[in-house]
Amino acid sequence: MDSITITLPDQSKHSLPAGITLIEVAEKVNPHLKRESIAAKVNSVLYDLNAIIKEDAKIEFIKSDTEIGHDVLLHSTAHLMAQAVKILFPDAKVTIGPAIENRFYYDFDVETPFTENDLKLIEQKMHQLSSEKQKVLRMELSKDEAIQLFTDMNEPYKLEIIDQIESEDKISAYQQNLFIDLCRGPHVPHTGKIKYFKLLYSSSAYWRGDENNKVLQRIYGTAFSSKKALKSYLLMLEEAKKRDHRKLGKELELFTFDDEVGPGLPLWLPKGATIVEELETLAKETEQSAGYVRVRSPHLTKGELYKKSGHLEHYESSMFPAMEIDGIEYYVKPMNCPHHHKIYSSSPKSYRDLPLRMAEYGTCYRYEKSGQLFGLMRVRSMQMNDAHIYCMEDQFQDEFLAVCKLYLKYFKIFGIEKYKMRLSVHDSEGLGKKYVDEPELWKKTEESVRSALIKGNIEFVEVKGEAAFYGPKVDVQVWSAIGKEFTLATNQVDFAIPKRFDLTYITSSGQEKTPICIHRAPLSTHERFIGFLIEHFGGNFPLWLAPIQVAVLSISEKTEIYAEEVYSELKHYRIRTVLNNKPDKIGAKIREAELSKINVMLIIGAKEQENLTVMVRRKFSKEQKEMKISEVVNSLTTEIKQRRVNKSQT
Repeated sequence: MDSITITLPDQSKHSLPAGITLIEVAEKVNPHLKRESIAAKVNSVLYDLNAIIKEDAKIEFIKSDTEIGHDVLLHSTAHLMAQAVKILFPDAKVTIGPAIENRFYYDFDVETPFTENDLKLIEQKMHQLSSEKQKVLRMELSKDEAIQLFTDMNEPYKLEIIDQIESEDKISAYQQNLFIDLCRGPHVPHTGKIKYFKLLYSSSAYWRGDENNKVLQRIYGTAFSSKKALKSYLLMLEEAKKRDHRKLGKELELFTFDDEVGPGLPLWLPKGATIVEELETLAKETEQSAGYVRVRSPHLTKGELYKKSGHLEHYESSMFPAMEIDGIEYYVKPMNCPHHHKIYSSSPKSYRDLPLRMAEYGTCYRYEKSGQLFGLMRVRSMQMNDAHIYCMEDQFQDEFLAVCKLYLKYFKIFGIEKYKMRLSVHDSEGLGKKYVDEPELWKKTEESVRSALIKGNIEFVEVKGEAAFYGPKVDVQVWSAIGKEFTLATNQVDFAIPKRFDLTYITSSGQEKTPICIHRAPLSTHERFIGFLIEHFGGNFPLWLAPIQVAVLSISEKTEIYAEEVYSELKHYRIRTVLNNKPDKIGAKIREAELSKINVMLIIGAKEQENLTVMVRRKFSKEQKEMKISEVVNSLTTEIKQRRVNKSQT
């Protein structure tokens, strides 16, 4: 039998027989690899462990506790769940079941919604199937074979998916015992690799996310490589429930939604509006120091503007429909950039005017399907911390890096310790369709962004096929204090659209050139960023950001007048304060302030009135300290001005 050479990541080489499977390679090289691996990369392409190797190859075995391995485990667990559902509910029709962030889901067409008891039964069946260590086999089918197979199985949703595949394409499916599902893979070699999982909950979902389609039942679950990792994640989910921005937003009276206003259109209540104001103040101060100028643009614009910008071609499905006024189509704006381009072009520019940094907290409107709306995180109306930087090519790297460093500055202010920069680049197959058809400019711009990040010692991961239609972008993912991941903001490079708008500047040699445009929104939208902050801080906002900063609490009627004087003094210094002179016991007043998540309580009794002092009690501290009111004012205004975040608040 012919032999082949297998090279491992440590550059060790192993001569093995051709036609060997990956799982056999693992066993021969190191028995631990067979136990710990869940898939493998062959010449950088991911495969099942049951795949056969016929030629020399570089092989990297993937463990289930890695990011790639976890994704394989989650996807395989989704199949295991679907298999269990089909055994327990034979009439259920299967649809799709992808892996998502730390979780998976699968949508089923069933007559009645799943109950909590159903989920318990499904989970029990999954454990049984796991213990049987059923082999998971990959099948490759022609389109005709796939149609015949899923017709015999009476799976109409699978047939709908197959119908959209090109006739000449091979179709892959996976089989474990009698259960077969369409899938690209890869998957675990056998069901015994899936041990530590939990079904979380079920909900309704439209087929393909379209509200015009049938309502399906979606089951969510999670899986990990160890019992400890699963337990840790479930504990995080419990804490996340307590910190859910929708729950806390209602309890703390920050925002609301109303059916008569419309879904996805948040209404900011006074306390929420206070947080909005503080964020805008922070942004405006920071941007002014960094040389930005502020502009404003209308909420409504002629459709011709979005034809020129390319939004109607590439983004129309995410825009609200046009409205006709005087025979002309108008749209509510989904983006601020075309308007800023028009502001740029309103007067001639020379190289001396660049870089021009143009900022606006602009309100945008985007159509999100009703099934995708989620609290403040997915809305239809949003106020964006937007800016566009117009610069020359030799200024680009410095400007791009300055924006990245602005992100880092904000992370420090808000106590965000874990974050990831993700460089999203184009896929050449999408040129002229998903992306503007400028292949050389794509390569040049992406290399420039890559070089800027490396030059600035900024760690990043690169993702193919997720660029904006007009250029590469850096998406910023952050983790909250309890480890929940959020995609917050973006930093995009636009080499194409300024040309469409005839944006130019005069160079030092008198030539006309087109500037590069950087789109950036480091504080995201008010909606998404405040949603994140609510969960990050669990509603316990730092003093400078808290809607109510101080509660003045009188112990008895005898101290009410002095309490009012203290209250007035704090208001004079613009410290956001409430006065509680209600005839309740002081313990009840303290409890009320704590439930309202107020940072500072000033308790006033007969002793404090006599000494012209207050007893200061801080949230998260049982210690109390008697202070003069002037000392309190000085301490609080300093903390507010410095925008301090205490570790205990997260």
